[in-house]
Amino acid sequence: MVETALTLPLVLLLSVSVFEFGRAFQHWQVLTNAAREGARIAVLPGTTDDAVEARVQSYLEAGQIVVPEGLDVDIVHDDEISIGPDAGDTATASTVSVNFPFQFIVLQPVMQLVAGGSEVGAPITMNATATMRNE
Repeated sequence: MVETALTLPLVLLLSVSVFEFGRAFQHWQVLTNAAREGARIAVLPGTTDDAVEARVQSYLEAGQIVVPEGLDVDIVHDDEISIGPDAGDTATASTVSVNFPFQFIVLQPVMQLVAGGSEVGAPITMNATATMRNE
């Protein structure tokens, strides 16, 4: 009984951590793909920034991610990128960067109990960036 009482909380914390980090990795993959989809739209001629943001949000929603109020989509058109082995070979590109506030369901509240009043339990900002050459 004593051994179970000592080890059960650690085993439960380890199990919950595996699920939480798996969920975080899934969010990061969907976020990366959403940035890529936004970049695909951003490189098309005549595309507005609103269309790019709408595509990113629709991809996140299709990936079963609730789009928060704090979702930040940065779009940069006409970036200069290197396209060849020579330093003078450049082309214009569009870059889409998505910043997403991610909150762990169990781990962050537990950390707030352990270290209350600190930044330990604050949401983590995930960032995904995609760059594609303009058409």
